[in-house]
Amino acid sequence: MTVHVDIVSAESELYSGQAEMVFAPALLGEVGIAPGHTALLTPLGPGEVRVRLPDGAGEQSFYVSGGMLEVQPRLVTILSDTAVRAVDLDEAAALKAKQDAEDKLKTRAAEMDIAKAQAELAEAIAQLQTIQRLRRRGRV
Repeated sequence: MTVHVDIVSAESELYSGQAEMVFAPALLGEVGIAPGHTALLTPLGPGEVRVRLPDGAGEQSFYVSGGMLEVQPRLVTILSDTAVRAVDLDEAAALKAKQDAEDKLKTRAAEMDIAKAQAELAEAIAQLQTIQRLRRRGRV
């Protein structure tokens, strides 16, 4: 059995196809979605979405900055402001974004938006964690 999966960012559709299983970073922890899963609508945090392809064809990984996950029995839709194929993540840019966000939080300038800096830090850390997981799986 498979489920149809659509992963869409503000700029483009990144994936549309069948999957045996989908793993996504819900706010309260990772969720696994199998075909026939009960209906679900939940916000996503920044992190890795993994799509297990049918017939043992492997997995595809994507990074999402957050967004929404909608699950219907035969359809999984992931909507995110920013989504990229995990192999396209730029480790140097993520490290710089992490450092910049940490610097902003340390200085705590009055005009600075702390919540925005915390969100930027969370996104950079999630990107770096996604890159590290891909390395461990030998896919980078």
